Amino acid sequence: MRHIGQTVKEVFDRQPRSCTVSWFAKQINCHRANVYDIFNRPTIDCQLLARISAVLHHNFFLDIATEIDKEIESSND
Repeated sequence: MRHIGQTVKEVFDRQPRSCTVSWFAKQINCHRANVYDIFNRPTIDCQLLARISAVLHHNFFLDIATEIDKEIESSND
């Protein structure tokens, strides 16, 4: 499975420059330092991931489901 924190960072990095780490932290109700911690997490709580998905306009759950489907397909081969 892909490192979800890295995936969040990649999507965050594609946001407009006006979307700073401080802005992102405020949107998801955490401190700026916690955002960097999120980027380093291999797993993220579902509620937090739902807030991040809404703020970044990206369905991370779909990304995870797609990975699971690929793993299932490869294990059935």
